[in-house]
Amino acid sequence: MILDDLLGGFVTVLTPANLLFAALGVTLGTLVGVLPGIGPAVTIALLLPVTFRMDEPAGAFILFAGIYYGAMYGGSTTSILLNTPGESASVATAMEGHLMAKAGRARQALATAAIGSFVAGTISTLLLTVVAVPLGRLASTVTAADYAALMVLSLVSVTALVGRSMVRGLLSLALGMTIGIIGLDALSGQPRLTFGQPVLFDGIDEVTLIIGLYAIGETLYVLVKGRTRPGRLAELPPPEKGSIGWMSRAEWRRSWAPWLRGASFGFPFGVLPSGGAELPTFLSYSYEKRYSRGRDEFGKGAIEGVAGPEAANNASFSGVLVPLLTLGLPTSATAAVLIAAFQIFNLQPGPQLFDTSSDLVWALIASLYIGNVMLLALNLPLIRVWVKVLQIPRPVLYAGILVFATLGVFSVSGNPIDILIAYGIGAIGLALRMYGFPIAPVILGAILGPNLESQLRRALTASNGDWSVFVTRPLSAIILVLALAAFLLPHLPWLLARARGRRTEVTRLAVGDED
Repeated sequence: MILDDLLGGFVTVLTPANLLFAALGVTLGTLVGVLPGIGPAVTIALLLPVTFRMDEPAGAFILFAGIYYGAMYGGSTTSILLNTPGESASVATAMEGHLMAKAGRARQALATAAIGSFVAGTISTLLLTVVAVPLGRLASTVTAADYAALMVLSLVSVTALVGRSMVRGLLSLALGMTIGIIGLDALSGQPRLTFGQPVLFDGIDEVTLIIGLYAIGETLYVLVKGRTRPGRLAELPPPEKGSIGWMSRAEWRRSWAPWLRGASFGFPFGVLPSGGAELPTFLSYSYEKRYSRGRDEFGKGAIEGVAGPEAANNASFSGVLVPLLTLGLPTSATAAVLIAAFQIFNLQPGPQLFDTSSDLVWALIASLYIGNVMLLALNLPLIRVWVKVLQIPRPVLYAGILVFATLGVFSVSGNPIDILIAYGIGAIGLALRMYGFPIAPVILGAILGPNLESQLRRALTASNGDWSVFVTRPLSAIILVLALAAFLLPHLPWLLARARGRRTEVTRLAVGDED
């Protein structure tokens, strides 16, 4: 059954138009991954208005999946050659990758990143193919109380694991949920936070919000900070004689195990509401630094420190699609943008998606296999092209982003007021970045907040207003306990250190009393 559905997905993807979308997606994705500060969320947000002109959603999602996939690889190029990660998930790659480039081993670092991304991406896509349908069926048995608990887990986990401050994360989440309730209440019809302005009765459009926070906010932040000068590129020496795919046989032997281990880190953490690829990439880096054969070379340019994190980075993307497609829960900012793309086509990700739009789901999964091959074929031969892209003047680049952002917002509604709202949101995004507030909780709060409110109301209506429904059901109670654990986890080292300090103080006082 799964094989038949997957073959049907390949039939959809292997048409000239959809193959073109896949190739365009991975090319754009690699491009935006290479350019520092421009990630997949910004690019997909800028392209969301284009989908209004598309009759079939399959092409749009094949394009967006390629962008997401390509951007997660493209960040390794700037990490290795420029020591400037294009995405936060590429920070771990920069630690050893740039050291390899400075030592004249840039080609080996780029090769293990590309091939590791292909290997891990293929493994994780196979896992997605196997688990998507069973999880979708399981999700169909989830009640409103369970859904509400899952959304709380997703919101709390992402908020707890991004940024350095839990307080800032929670404030960002509260801001996003406040933005989400702007408009007319779905049940009572009462206006909420509209300030008597009819233009806000329908709420703030997700496209306007996302473009404002990401494209406009990020551009304003770069301009205010003056980060418009490119860094110094590492040299790209010619390939060594006897190398296979730019790597020697010894480097292949040292890379294959980190690729597999990276995939084993990336996919599960992508499935969990853990905030995307940052956590598994650092876990992979830490593991390789402690246990790999080349651990003595860490700090000097160990190839395992590039192979493992890059594999974890790409494997996490397929994992992110599991809760997105089966439960409608985004576990990263880019996944939240994809939710908005589904809503443009009047589609709601979740258990019913496999019944109502199974052709779309399987076309999306099949496109991952094809996009993965395209990425490998594209990136190794064209690496010098991506190096040239790094030389684009930053003022020209970001000015172009502002122009496309403005046109994109206007094309959604044709209302100039929406442009003012987008730039107002962009100013908020600038302030959040300036003072260290994470952006992802704002997006997730704005998109999941209304859904959380709806599921809370449904659960309380079914239980006649009894709040104990959230703890009497085993599944929802377990999920809420996990949410509490996710909330406390970042504070655990501080709590343990404080507890040790108190014990030390008590011991010191006791000894002093004896004296």
